[in-house]
Amino acid sequence: MRLITRPDFDGVVCAALLMDVHEITEPILWVEPSDIQKGKITAQPGDIIANLPYAQGCSLWFDHHCTNQIDTPFEGEFRITPSAARIIYDYYRSGLKRDYSDLIDQTDKIDTAELTMDEVLYPEKYDYVLLSMTVQGGDSDRDYYNRLVSLLRTGDIESVMADTEVKQKCAETIEENNLFRDVLIRHTKVIGHIAVTDFRSFSEPPRGNRFLIYSLFPETIVHVKIRYEDESRERTIIGAGHSIFNRKCNVNIGLMLSRFEGGGHRGAGSCTFDTEKTAEYLDRIIHILLENKEDD
Repeated sequence: MRLITRPDFDGVVCAALLMDVHEITEPILWVEPSDIQKGKITAQPGDIIANLPYAQGCSLWFDHHCTNQIDTPFEGEFRITPSAARIIYDYYRSGLKRDYSDLIDQTDKIDTAELTMDEVLYPEKYDYVLLSMTVQGGDSDRDYYNRLVSLLRTGDIESVMADTEVKQKCAETIEENNLFRDVLIRHTKVIGHIAVTDFRSFSEPPRGNRFLIYSLFPETIVHVKIRYEDESRERTIIGAGHSIFNRKCNVNIGLMLSRFEGGGHRGAGSCTFDTEKTAEYLDRIIHILLENKEDD
């Protein structure tokens, strides 16, 4: 039996819950949605997939992204909820070995970006917010994600934050966030009510507080970020998200990006495609966002 989930905070919490109720002996497979969408991951009987698109052949599937809904029968549950972890928590609540209610409430809050300005500017004051920022995707950190899964299964937030490796990651994240502010300002331009950040000049995209952009450009209602998938530059990733402070964006981001080989939530999503399509896709995305029409 394998567990396949996404390397973000919601995915980590999904893994903690599922490993609480299932005997999963194989290493967790941390993958991006595009890995499922492009067929890079082949599901096997017994596989549990969470917080990702459905893959034919898996035994259980749990997800909440509007663009991933399917019509064919499956085992598990799909619902539009604040987090995928919420679905799993409700599905297995009576069989869980400990109380995860606070963790799930915080995961809901973080995954829907229901944060205050103070939480965005000073995440070091808020344990769950800072912890979530240490999970930034990428295969190189999988050992850390696995450690977090184990810690969240066995301890409260105070004991998790006291772990030596977590403390180090948090310190690194705070430093990254401080540097990230200047990088965002230098590489972002405003087009109408859109903040567009272009990280294609970097061999490795800068990492940092993903909510900070909304405090730096408060007049904008949506953010678009462009970067290469890896050093080969053969594939490009465009991410987009509603401002969490200036909530006037009417576009369903996940639905919009599903037209460009991607998907996501109403408020945020991403798409990954061959780099030669970038000019066309970016122009169309910017045009849709500037029009700012509702499209459900």
